[in-house]
Amino acid sequence: MTSPTRVCFQLQVRPELLDEYLQRHSPVWPEMLAEIAASGRRNYSLFLGDGGVLIGYYETDDDAAAQAYLASSEIAGRWEAEMARFFVGLEGRPDQAAAPLTEVFNLADQLSAAASESAESE
Repeated sequence: MTSPTRVCFQLQVRPELLDEYLQRHSPVWPEMLAEIAASGRRNYSLFLGDGGVLIGYYETDDDAAAQAYLASSEIAGRWEAEMARFFVGLEGRPDQAAAPLTEVFNLADQLSAAASESAESE
């Protein structure tokens, strides 16, 4: 069994729009939630830091397919069009334009590698 792809990204929410941004996510449109799930994204979370720093994380088996699904979704297109004004320095749809961060550590991966090395040396 292959591990899912873990995707993490960072965006900057306009500080003057933070309250409205939070309101828009509590709750997200049910049809948008369904589209995210249908795209193959799971374990999706957003974390808000000081000054509007937003970190997103999700897992998927095929990120390119998930991106393509959402890019062609009318519902996701409407949602992202409404969300675009909340972000600083972003060209295009937030779900398509956010650059992924580089993963530098994962506990499960390193524990698995250590267990494999230990088993090989026995």
